[in-house]
Amino acid sequence: MKINIKKITLFGLLTAVSMVLSYVEMLLPPILAAVPGVKIGLPNIIIIFVLYKFTVKQAVIVSLLRVVMVTLLFGNAMVFIYSFAGAVLSICVMSMLKKINLFSVIGISVLGAVSHNVGQTIVAIIILQTKGIAFYMIPLLISGIVAGILIGILGGLLIKRFKKIKLC
Repeated sequence: MKINIKKITLFGLLTAVSMVLSYVEMLLPPILAAVPGVKIGLPNIIIIFVLYKFTVKQAVIVSLLRVVMVTLLFGNAMVFIYSFAGAVLSICVMSMLKKINLFSVIGISVLGAVSHNVGQTIVAIIILQTKGIAFYMIPLLISGIVAGILIGILGGLLIKRFKKIKLC
């Protein structure tokens, strides 16, 4: 079995960049003070990039490694449960949508952001045992659409920038 050091290094760097973007996002003031937990989703720039430049499997690995590592460094068990649920649903949705090839990078990013919020809300309903949290989805859907557009634009620019560069 041949070990590709260049590929391992590249994915280590991509994971590290997504972790740094998570940390930067933690330092930013709340976007909507009335809706706690609303974030831009900066690490998803890297996930979108990996999804388009490499494989679904590699995007899943980078996404889940980021969730685990950021939780170990800055979070707790509850942060992990919510982040993991959102990340898994988001990467599944984005992967399926990319495969059917009906949506642009921005469309996939928007639907990934919205599905991330849906995943976290479902977990909150289960953990807190109340369906009333579902009303929280209204501002989360709006913020997911706006953030998804922004992340999709940035991810698309990154993909375009590295289009002619052979990464591995």
